[in-house]
Amino acid sequence: MKLYNLKDHNEQVSFAQAVTQGLGKNQGLFFPHDLPEFSLTDIDAMLELDFVERSSKILSAFIGDEIPQEILEERVRKAFTFPAPVKPVEEDIGCLELFHGPTLAFKDFGGRFMAQMLAHISGDKPVTILTATSGDTGAAVAHAFYGLKNVRVVILYPRGKISPLQEKLFCTLGGNIETVAIDGDFDACQALVKQAFDDEELKQKLGLNSANSINISRLLAQICYYFEAVAQLPQEARNQLVVSVPSGNFGDLTAGLLAKALGLPVKRFIAATNANDTVPRFLQNGEWSPNLTVATLSNAMDVSQPNNWPRVEELFRRKNWRLKDLGVAAIDDETTKATMRELQTKGYVSEPHAAVAYRALRDQLHPGEYGLFLGTAHPAKFSESVEAVLGETLTLPQALAERAGLELLSHNLAADFAALRELMMSKAQ
Repeated sequence: MKLYNLKDHNEQVSFAQAVTQGLGKNQGLFFPHDLPEFSLTDIDAMLELDFVERSSKILSAFIGDEIPQEILEERVRKAFTFPAPVKPVEEDIGCLELFHGPTLAFKDFGGRFMAQMLAHISGDKPVTILTATSGDTGAAVAHAFYGLKNVRVVILYPRGKISPLQEKLFCTLGGNIETVAIDGDFDACQALVKQAFDDEELKQKLGLNSANSINISRLLAQICYYFEAVAQLPQEARNQLVVSVPSGNFGDLTAGLLAKALGLPVKRFIAATNANDTVPRFLQNGEWSPNLTVATLSNAMDVSQPNNWPRVEELFRRKNWRLKDLGVAAIDDETTKATMRELQTKGYVSEPHAAVAYRALRDQLHPGEYGLFLGTAHPAKFSESVEAVLGETLTLPQALAERAGLELLSHNLAADFAALRELMMSKAQ
């Protein structure tokens, strides 16, 4: 598999290089050189397969002979150990629930596949994953890499600024997972990670990798659950399918569009954002003018400069699709709350991000079409806001309940690179 850097098309790398490097020169994103396409007959046959078999075929179409098919399937089987069910919400709308993994969020798919790919590519060479999190990413990365041989994981997070349950989810594992509570905000954590990657000695000695969400392996994994969703739908729904994606960094939407490029029958996509509406405004007036990021109820989508948008534009350019055919919506907090209550009356408990996607879908779905919206996290992950809006107490799922009483194993550090460097070098393998 060849990939090129969107900021410098002359920089071309293999899949293994792209996974290991993460980003190209000038922080450029990697994008597939070839865009494979399945025939309608292939698609129909693939939709009959089970999730793991089908996913292996999809990933193999991109990765090619870099990883033998049987090894790839074995790695996918280890990564995708949980379902992605479509739950009916109305006669013409279902929710693709992506929160049945160990950390109850869609990031489990990408994180676990990336962990398996890095473990395969690195072999016996020690690797240190260093990443900053404001909550969800840290948990997904920690659980994905937990117990993997020759992999050490160091996760920085802002002390006292993530929910107690989120903290318990990934700061109680121990083993090869080290968590560091930094006295500062998320930006301070991110700045420390950048300093570490600028330190050549640290990079070489520890084999640093960031495991961040724009890594191509995480993106490719997300394509698979769009196929899994369609496989669960009756033929009449497949023929008139509209998919609404809660969008912050636009990785999920990029994956969905890549699924469509492969031949998956999706009539159109809707990018559903909150008040951080850079993309809806851009598609309406042609001007890319990010505002300052504002805090909203759907906080995982509080992004005003989405990292993956260049990939979306590149795919539309390569496929000769028209950007104006992409549906968009910006849903404010009051509408989000009202929508959560509306879904509650239909017997479906939703957290804010899924509610944003549902609202955009309900508003734009035409008669005769079937709509899917993505449920990216279990409502219990946002229990405080969900309980406040819905006035009902949520039962903690087992994955959260079993960690709630465990002791935190985090180090506490000042936002000081020298202190972080010392901690990381003290356990150099």
